[in-house]
Formats: sequence, structure tokens, C-alpha cells
Amino acid sequence: MAGMQFWDWYGDGSTYVVDIGLACCTLEFEAAAGARTAVDLTPEEVPPHSRVVVVVSGTVTDRLTDPVLAIIDRVRRAVPEAKVVSFGACASAGGPYWDSYAVTKGIDQLTPVDAYVPGCPPPPDALNRTVAELTERADV
Repeated sequence: MAGMQFWDWYGDGSTYVVDIGLACCTLEFEAAAGARTAVDLTPEEVPPHSRVVVVVSGTVTDRLTDPVLAIIDRVRRAVPEAKVVSFGACASAGGPYWDSYAVTKGIDQLTPVDAYVPGCPPPPDALNRTVAELTERADV
């Protein structure tokens, strides 16, 4: 799993989105991100008054729980009001792999989740709407 990458979602520094991309739904995240700009930023460098949304996309295996939680925890320590989104069936409930002994049955088994985006895969527009709702952006 690569390091964190922040996306300036609206291009104005008001909202940054981090994708913890673990599988197929990462492609849908990238489609939602479109031409948005990835910025060189750490959680500790997020400007005051900016919002942060962490998107977990893909299958969370038991082996990946520690690295996934480490990313979420680091973001939450730096930005306590950061939101977590479970993006797709795999992140939400294990998806088609739900009955595997090695698959976590949803990221909410490990950490609080603020929003769920259903689908396999979910449409990119659904992520855009969810980010807008969580960050109270009516202008998108």
C-alpha cells in the first residue's frame, strides 16, 4: 500500500480527499477525482479550516487492517473532524469475498464510518455527492 495522497477536491484548498485504495474501486475513485489535483501534503500540513475526507475503497483484508487504521488514525490525530467514507461493497461489507476468513467484513468493524457509498463498483458521481454532503458544499 502506497503512502497518502491528498486531492484538492474543489481546487480551492477547502477540502482534501485521501483515498486508501485497496482494489478495484480505486479506479472509480480516480474517475471521480477526474482532473482534480493531487497535492504534496501530509495530514499535519492541512491548513486550518480545511476539511478532510478519507475514502476507503476496496477489500480490507485482515492483514491490511493495521496499515489502513494507521493512515486513518494519523489523519484523525491531525484533523479530528476528518470524515471516513466506505466506498463500495468490499469496503462496506467484504463484497464478494465476505465469506473469506481473511477479509474484514467492513471497515466499520474497525473504525467509525461517516458515510457509505454502495455499489460494485459504485458510480463516481456517488462519491462526488457524498463528499459534497459531508463537507456541506452546495455549490457542486
